[in-house]
Amino acid sequence: MTIQRAIRIIAGSFILLSLYLASRYNGVVLTEPTWLWFTAFVGANLLQSGFTQWCLMEKILAKLGLKHG
Repeated sequence: MTIQRAIRIIAGSFILLSLYLASRYNGVVLTEPTWLWFTAFVGANLLQSGFTQWCLMEKILAKLGLKHG
């Protein structure tokens, strides 16, 4: 698996997880908007990496041995 593919999978998973957590709380359907900040954080990181070409997750995955594609 390449770093770019792993980043897409991780970012998508984080966004879906935070949206799920924003809509569920202790198994009951409630709104917990605090988790939406996590969604905003992931989105902001994706946006800044598009402009700066720097991504912390890319550095972490490279140290874990994944290759650039």
